[in-house]
Amino acid sequence: MQNTASFLYKLRQNDKLPIRIVSPEFGHLSTEEAAGYAIPKYTPYYLFLFMLDGRSWHDIDLQQYEADNYDLIFVMPHQIHSQPVMGQCANFVKLGFDESCLSLLPKQYPFLIDPLNHPKMSFEPSAALRVKAIFAILLDLLKHWHTEPELILAHLNSLLTEINTAYFKAEHNPAEGNLSKFVAFKALVEHSLMNHLSIDSIAQQLGVNTNGLYQIVKRYSGLSPKKFIINRLILEARRRIYHAESLSIKELAYGLGFNDPDYFSRLFKKVTGQTIAQFSKDLSGN
Repeated sequence: MQNTASFLYKLRQNDKLPIRIVSPEFGHLSTEEAAGYAIPKYTPYYLFLFMLDGRSWHDIDLQQYEADNYDLIFVMPHQIHSQPVMGQCANFVKLGFDESCLSLLPKQYPFLIDPLNHPKMSFEPSAALRVKAIFAILLDLLKHWHTEPELILAHLNSLLTEINTAYFKAEHNPAEGNLSKFVAFKALVEHSLMNHLSIDSIAQQLGVNTNGLYQIVKRYSGLSPKKFIINRLILEARRRIYHAESLSIKELAYGLGFNDPDYFSRLFKKVTGQTIAQFSKDLSGN
């Protein structure tokens, strides 16, 4: 498997930025070109697909999603993502860029800290038209190899700002302090997932009490903090089972920070409804 940097860097459409855009009429690799690249099992970069017309079906982290007109699907690095199935005469634009490209942008986008939330979103009509226009500009800019990176980054920033605004729009009159605390909670969970921090410890690090943390996480995710962390751990387990050709339950449990493989096995079944053996068997198609 090629590493994350080389995969998109070699496929880039700008002489300085690791970024690529595809539409039905532009950006597709020829059969000969595609044969020269090993397609990774996981998405090694940020991927956004915007449906302009028609319908598409997506399998992300082993969950299925359907996208319609002006729906947007986004995939984070290391998520499992199969090639989308497009409906007849579907029109779309697909954009990919990696972390090094994101690091050049002037701000952060909280929606990108998204290991569990829904990877599909819709826009209000006026926002959908703006997003469509930005994608069209990026498509035009990336048709030219020597386009100044500042132009591409400016429009990429506009695109991600539109998406970030729409992502949190569903929260009526959100308390920004609480939203920032939730984003900080998600980031802390990601960075210390295998350490199994206690809820008390997380609340203390975020400067809130445990009840306040519960209210914030419940408000934005629909889950308790404990349930959120458990679901994230089991999602990571499912990803590792998917990627690994051979991994024992003990190796999987210890790798995820569990001291008791039997407890981990019971927890996996409780969350997924399947034993690890059943889940692995379903993946292999046997």
